[in-house]
Amino acid sequence: MPTTHYDIVILGGGSGGYACALRAAQLGQRVALVEKDKLGGTCLHRGCIPTKALLHSAEVADSARDSARFGVQTTLEGIDLAAVHTYKDGVVGRLYKGLQGLVKAAENITYVEGEGQLAGPTTVVVGEDELVGEHVVLATGSYARTLGIEIGDAVMTSDEALTLEQVPGRAIILGGGVIGVEFASVLRSFGSAVTIVEAMDRLVPAEDPGVSKALERAFRKRKITSRTGARMESVSQQDGVVTLSLEGGESLEADLLLVAVGRGPRTEGLGYEEAGVILERGFVQVDERLRTGVGNVRAVGDIVAGVQLAHRGFAHGIFVAEDIAGLEPEPVRDHLIPKVTYSDPEIASVGLSEEQAREQYGEGVASYEYNLGGNGKSQILGTAGFVKLIRSAEDGPVVGIHMVGARMGEQVGEAQLIVGWEALPEEVASFIHAHPTQNEALGEAHLALAGKPLHAHA
Repeated sequence: MPTTHYDIVILGGGSGGYACALRAAQLGQRVALVEKDKLGGTCLHRGCIPTKALLHSAEVADSARDSARFGVQTTLEGIDLAAVHTYKDGVVGRLYKGLQGLVKAAENITYVEGEGQLAGPTTVVVGEDELVGEHVVLATGSYARTLGIEIGDAVMTSDEALTLEQVPGRAIILGGGVIGVEFASVLRSFGSAVTIVEAMDRLVPAEDPGVSKALERAFRKRKITSRTGARMESVSQQDGVVTLSLEGGESLEADLLLVAVGRGPRTEGLGYEEAGVILERGFVQVDERLRTGVGNVRAVGDIVAGVQLAHRGFAHGIFVAEDIAGLEPEPVRDHLIPKVTYSDPEIASVGLSEEQAREQYGEGVASYEYNLGGNGKSQILGTAGFVKLIRSAEDGPVVGIHMVGARMGEQVGEAQLIVGWEALPEEVASFIHAHPTQNEALGEAHLALAGKPLHAHA
């Protein structure tokens, strides 16, 4: 078996894997990057990018449908899904080509196509080749969970939904988390009658409860039905109709069932446990520096328990590359990772929820909610929602920011800086936010929490 030696062998070419490879190459490390499918992984080919392209098509459809309220006369003749996919695939293709060019141009990276197996603390086997690294990084990503439901025809996960050939008349979304509400938003904009079934007592249960209420209210206005606190019992198909039976005897029928119950870590059958790597519920157990405790093996991205986001994978990959190079970077902190749900309305958050803040800081926690009704750009866009700030005490820094409303995901960058730098509301209030912008809502909220509200009540 041919053996080649490297400084770092990376198993998986998704967000975490390729970010680690590129940064390590910049730092002079010789890297082998192993990928069995396409460089870029789930995010580029089956996740972030194609789904957000669909969401933009959905936004355009809504703009055409609702244009009369803005004094523009248009007609929405229908949704050409083949053309939507051409647009979506074009976006993916251009980014894929660019990423391939970056990896190819990096002299220190050897790109290895094939399915790799961890064969020990220093070794990854790909077919007949043995790749030996002083360090090994596991970055094999995640897969769409199905709860054992058989996928096919009218029952699919987000992977299959990206290539839908026709818009279903009725759609059931099983799961009210990020993936579920994003696809519910797309399908409703495309013309489907949509019902979301969520086992928890609210949609997007990982977000602040106030955000969940605002989303549910907005979805009701869009005629998206939300069935929370509802648990699946069984799924059946007959004559093109899917029946979802719920605990308690109720049944729902649709032309499409989208199973959106989260993503699981892709760690099974890759030799991890045989090499001594500890798994818990399939996730690789690591310390704060992402070390597995087995030799110099580390793990990054979705296979590490926590928020499953591409930019967390990027951050993990960069961190590991710099840590291996001896730069001693600060570990990635999950609560400082910004989150965005690209439904209509959008949800964006960073830091602690009010409940989490009270658990950590006690009853002295203060919060303020600025309604977008007082924001000029929000009125122009015709959106509702709010910006909610949470500070650790009456005179403490801001430790959480939660936003809901059109385009609020674009504001999460400043929100991350505020929370990450432990800014006081008074400090943020001293900055000038351009008028009229959605960004101004952040400034107004901090003015109010600093005790000097301008366009809001204290």
